[in-house]
Amino acid sequence: MPSAAKSRPAAPQPGPVGGVSARGGGVLGISRAWQLAGLAALFLGLVAALLFSGAAAAREVSDPGALVRWGLPVSKAIHNVALATVIGGLIFAVGILPRSAGPRSRNQQRGDAPEHPAFARSLAIAAAAGAAWTLSAVAVLVLTYSDVAGQAVGGDAEFTRALVYFMTDIDTGRAWLTVTIIAAVVTTALFGVRSLGGLALTLILALVGLVPAALIGHSSSSSDHEGAINSLGLHLVGVSAWVGGIIVLALLSGILAGSRPGTAADITEPTLRRFSSLAGFAFVLVFASGVVNASIRITNWGDLLGSPYGQLILAKSAAALVLGGIGLMHRQWVIPQLGGKGSAMSSRRVLWQLVLVELLVMGATSGVAVALSRSAPPQPTTFAPDASPAFIITGYELPPELTPERWLTEWRFDWLWVAVVLFGLVAYILGVAKVVRRGDKWQWFRAVNWVIGLLVLTYITSGPPSVYGRILFSAHMVDHMALTMVAPIFLVLGAPVTLALRALPARGDGTRGAREWLLVFIHSKFSQLVTHPLFAAANFAGSIVLFYYSDAFGFAMREHVGHEIMIVHFSLTGYIFILSMIGTDPLPRRAAYPMRLLLLLATMGFHAFFGVAIMGGTSLLAADYFGNLGRAWGPSALLDQQMGGAVAWGIGEVPTLLVAIGVAIMWSRSDARESKRTDRAADRNNDADLTAYNDMFAKLAERDARLAERNSKLEGR
Repeated sequence: MPSAAKSRPAAPQPGPVGGVSARGGGVLGISRAWQLAGLAALFLGLVAALLFSGAAAAREVSDPGALVRWGLPVSKAIHNVALATVIGGLIFAVGILPRSAGPRSRNQQRGDAPEHPAFARSLAIAAAAGAAWTLSAVAVLVLTYSDVAGQAVGGDAEFTRALVYFMTDIDTGRAWLTVTIIAAVVTTALFGVRSLGGLALTLILALVGLVPAALIGHSSSSSDHEGAINSLGLHLVGVSAWVGGIIVLALLSGILAGSRPGTAADITEPTLRRFSSLAGFAFVLVFASGVVNASIRITNWGDLLGSPYGQLILAKSAAALVLGGIGLMHRQWVIPQLGGKGSAMSSRRVLWQLVLVELLVMGATSGVAVALSRSAPPQPTTFAPDASPAFIITGYELPPELTPERWLTEWRFDWLWVAVVLFGLVAYILGVAKVVRRGDKWQWFRAVNWVIGLLVLTYITSGPPSVYGRILFSAHMVDHMALTMVAPIFLVLGAPVTLALRALPARGDGTRGAREWLLVFIHSKFSQLVTHPLFAAANFAGSIVLFYYSDAFGFAMREHVGHEIMIVHFSLTGYIFILSMIGTDPLPRRAAYPMRLLLLLATMGFHAFFGVAIMGGTSLLAADYFGNLGRAWGPSALLDQQMGGAVAWGIGEVPTLLVAIGVAIMWSRSDARESKRTDRAADRNNDADLTAYNDMFAKLAERDARLAERNSKLEGR
């Protein structure tokens, strides 16, 4: 009797078909050899760009040797790809792939069900990439010191002491030491964390690892160093999500392509559809931030066309457009056909072939990007010998004297917040369009307030309050109080969370999309804490004192990271407080209306106390900053600070009073709605409550009458 194995037809061995492995007419994804070809493309692009730009050529003075000149860009290339792969693997695990195999159940929600093979593979990929990220970060740290010091790598005590000094006292060394520590922590977490919440926090930490790279790039550009930092940071976020996603997708191709189309186990179509949306957003972010960054470093067409730096930028831009075109093909043609029966197999073959092309082009482009970072831009990246005190301290020359019209004309775009505003505007418009298209209504009042809030936020972060807030304490206080008291009012009235919950689709396959993560955050313990009315009020009123009367104020004025953290903190603080007072978005807990009015009165008094204290102060806050700017116009630094106290008092009181009026109106409307509800209930039950109430008094009257009659009889005896 023939065995079962002999009764089956022998399957042909897999072979590369245009880079895509096939077996028995089916598609098994991208072969291992072609996956390695993407890594080869990285190094080929790197070597070609280094030779073209001359960035790896020997120096005439303080040459660190060929090992450093070539080893540093190679280590950076490995570092960048490994970091992107970590981020891509975590994005797939957190928001794209199902965590558990099989149908969703209570066991899956508890994490007892077996992990989906694609989920487990994505985390394994991220963990392996994390190890490479950590080791390459160490290599970049050591080689960067050798490159800066102009000496070969050595193992003697003098080299070690100098390296330790570089890591602890020099900004570049501290940045790479921070990256190394973050990489080690993320890698350790990837080997042990399996909960989606823990993985989401790990993803956030990995994204934080991009910040030092943005700060130590060509970020001291003399024209707009903060614009260079912010645009480069946005660029790195988009590139990491895009490149890392393509790498993980290629490495998952065997699992995704191994499932039969149309079956419950087939997750290829939803995986590609979700990643396509992310890749589209990343493409816009990468291209727009790249244009902004290049325009900061290259200010004329001659530098763009005639310098190796500009020509490498053009090569990167062309590659980005090619990749964007391939992504559009995915979205418009390939993905819609993945669920079909007749053309599903051929569509999958084309899908993986396109992914392979993306992998190769991205590999070469990543190599060019590393070489670009090693090339000197046309614009100078160091301070001029005759730089003014204001330029040395702030990175910008003093603006002209502040006049009423300059409250409208002096702008310096903060590209981070420009990106936030544009994202908020586009997402809100798309959400409203989806809700209306579905047949639901969305109040125009909310939409108008949201747009006004975004415009106010742009004015605060990029307009005259931001420009002069670096020079004048009074202008800084206008900036601060508008950030925490004016913009949040309009943004809260826009009800963005309610719109998101109505517009975002709910997933039923066990994965967590934007809507699911939003609900997780709303119901989390952290949200319950920070949105508690008492905590929100204490944070709103108390953090302003802790900020200005500590070293945090000076850090926020001197350091770009501190400035951005200040904006994030006080905008969120104001938003949460206003939300707890007059917001309609869902919250874990809301205070009663009398308590809200009491909290508002308390914060008004606290702001008045703070403003009066600043007005009467005789010592200069952040004296090493405001006292050394060399400003020759306007009031003295101390007098300007006292004027800032008056601004804090005045601007802080008016919006708070308006919010209090809003709370009173909401309270009145709530009472009116309760009265209407009671009247409708009475109409439905024929005033049953009133009848019962009157019956109660009638019975009490009867009882009193009986008692009186009994007492009179007793007295008559």
